[in-house]
Amino acid sequence: MPLTPSGGQFQYSGSELDSLAEARNYYAWVLRQFEPFLGPTVIEVGAGIGTFSEFLLGSPKVRELIAIEPAANTYPELEKKFALDARVKTLRGYLSDHYRGLKANAVVAVNVLEHVENHEEFLREAYAGIVSGGSLLLFVPAVPAIYGSLDKAFEHYRRYTKASLRQVIQNAGWQPRRISYMNLPGIAAWFMAGRIMKKTSVAPGDAKAYDRLVIPWLSKLEAVVPPPIGSNLVAIATKA
Repeated sequence: MPLTPSGGQFQYSGSELDSLAEARNYYAWVLRQFEPFLGPTVIEVGAGIGTFSEFLLGSPKVRELIAIEPAANTYPELEKKFALDARVKTLRGYLSDHYRGLKANAVVAVNVLEHVENHEEFLREAYAGIVSGGSLLLFVPAVPAIYGSLDKAFEHYRRYTKASLRQVIQNAGWQPRRISYMNLPGIAAWFMAGRIMKKTSVAPGDAKAYDRLVIPWLSKLEAVVPPPIGSNLVAIATKA
């Protein structure tokens, strides 16, 4: 991440991965949205240091994980983490480097699409690497109005609305099945941090506290009462 080639050897310079490394409840919540649509072979694009990869491997549906990561400073950690796991194949580079040789049941991108300048092309490449009936599973930041210093520091090109996310998914050939908001309180937290306080990083302690104190009850509440808006969007789409 970002997942657009820019020449030279890409180094990931954001602090997003470090901030969310201990967000166990957060990632478990995301996985629950995806799990019904996973399959035996899953591609994870922008796998980073493998934090969400571990959650994917915890699903009984996943037998093989292809983890793609372009950053020279994070790929070695990803490769080392799964060096002894026969279920995992790590690939250095961008999706554009590998999609022609892939045929998986699902492609997963968590906090990735917002880093991609040409996100429609990215989704077309993902489409080409998935079997018929396979799934596209996205988790992205939402609400453009709260785009601020944190987004800039994390190298985000954009935040999405339901309509803008649906449009780019459809333009790339996918059939959207579900696009829904998550994390209603996150809007206020992100606005305060990025627009009012002008922060450029999220302290790991703050992320950990939110994960432990808010996410457990919030995830249960939003499962019963879907929020009308939230700081993130989950998108599920299929390949015809």
